[in-house]
Amino acid sequence: MEYQIRNVELADAGRLKIEWVQAHMPVLNILRSEFERDLPFKGIRIAMSIHLEAKTAYLALVLRAGGAELAVTGCNPLSTQDDVAAGLVSAGVPVFAWHDPTPEEYEAHLTAVLLTRPHLVIDDGGDLIHLLHTKLTDVASGVIGGAEETTTGVMRLRALEKENRLLFPMYAVNDARCKFLFDNRYGTGESAWSGILRTTNLLVAGKTVVVVGYGWCGRGIAMRADGLGANVIICEVDPVRAIEAHMDGYRVLNSLDAAAEGDMFVTASGCKDVLREEHFSRMKNGAVLANAGHFNVEINQGDLEVISTRRYQARHNIEGYVLPDGRVLYLLAEGRLVNLAAGDGHPAEIMDLSFALQALAARHILAEVGTLEKRVYNLPPEIDRRVAGLKLASLGITIDELTAEQTRYLQGWE
Repeated sequence: MEYQIRNVELADAGRLKIEWVQAHMPVLNILRSEFERDLPFKGIRIAMSIHLEAKTAYLALVLRAGGAELAVTGCNPLSTQDDVAAGLVSAGVPVFAWHDPTPEEYEAHLTAVLLTRPHLVIDDGGDLIHLLHTKLTDVASGVIGGAEETTTGVMRLRALEKENRLLFPMYAVNDARCKFLFDNRYGTGESAWSGILRTTNLLVAGKTVVVVGYGWCGRGIAMRADGLGANVIICEVDPVRAIEAHMDGYRVLNSLDAAAEGDMFVTASGCKDVLREEHFSRMKNGAVLANAGHFNVEINQGDLEVISTRRYQARHNIEGYVLPDGRVLYLLAEGRLVNLAAGDGHPAEIMDLSFALQALAARHILAEVGTLEKRVYNLPPEIDRRVAGLKLASLGITIDELTAEQTRYLQGWE
């Protein structure tokens, strides 16, 4: 078996992490049993590029239990955990990834996974898709379809679709209710603050926290900041979301005014340069900057470099930028996804839902071969409902069902 990881001797520690999350992912455990029985992926090659930590590793093992031939890599240079990569290799899954690769190494790992010539692609952020539509179009000809995990990746897919350049059908798993309502909101909300708190060891209560972007991720970050006792300010470009933030009880300011008030800033916009030189010039001494968006472009590090007299390592995963007047701004995790670059990512119970959707999306694509066009699809609602139902059952929760008469009433017009 070919693989490229940092240190295979870390496998024991990685296996413990994988076994821990497996015990807390009941929906995936049910699907694993089904897949072992039915082998829906027998003879199918799958390429995965998702944040390579324990929950992702368990998804890979579930797909392999269904007969899949897998090749796995990460989707962010700082989110790969070398012990988990080793644990997955020791379980017989080829992995091409290590923590903190150079840009050249990162692309080489993505390329190695795609050179296995996959039938299905499971992506997070769209890096595999980008390569398949640029440098590896010959490989794309063999791809049946795929699924995308996150908001940023879906944005890239829809841009390809708009230009009629998408080479195969893709499912926007991110847009399923069991994904964005829980993963984006509760998962990001909890894991972003877990990463910030474990990295800084600073108090949040009483501080002013500025959240840039009030999509589902921003909502979760703001909600958890509020719960920790922060004074929360929201910055938005969408007037509807701005009204929603206002009615949720938060102050809403434009980003330049907010820059002067914030003690901590968390970006979750999916856009670039939302914090830049004009914002940095107004910030308080000691302001903490963190990003919860997929790519490290939301906080303009080039501007930080230009306006700083020096940069230094203030603490592990914290860089201090000293401005000419002596103020220091602290950037966490190189501006990368703070919940993974400085933490373990979303809780296992949350990723149980998201990765169950990914597994069922992959099976659904195979069932629909020959009927799908080269466009972006939403997951069928029955998949969403099935995952939710399995999760409720695992929690011991029962809910009501419509009677036949109620169903007729809701479907009628009189």
